[in-house]
Amino acid sequence: MEKGSFSVEWLAQSSRSGAQPIAEARRSRSPTGDTGGQETPAELGVEGGALPGRLRTKFSAAQLQELERSFREQRYIGASEKRRLAAALNLSQSQIKTWFQNRRMKFKRQTQDAR
Repeated sequence: MEKGSFSVEWLAQSSRSGAQPIAEARRSRSPTGDTGGQETPAELGVEGGALPGRLRTKFSAAQLQELERSFREQRYIGASEKRRLAAALNLSQSQIKTWFQNRRMKFKRQTQDAR
């Protein structure tokens, strides 16, 4: 077999081996095993298959309440409001941006379904 080419058998065998995927190491970054409000692959129901590249963030009720309040005021978030929310809710600006994108899509689906 030449370097760089893999057979289907080799790939199938390697996917069944006990090798730990890279995402496995990401699961517990703190010495206490705390995943910072993120679900582990087992909690997500991922068994045997590919693990997600990034664990899902679980927002607390207080965080969701503040995010929803901000969304009701304005559907598109500005840079200063994003920084303020990120600091106040102990989340990254990227998480705030993604939450707003997802919430706008949910809003769009809800308004389309109501017609």
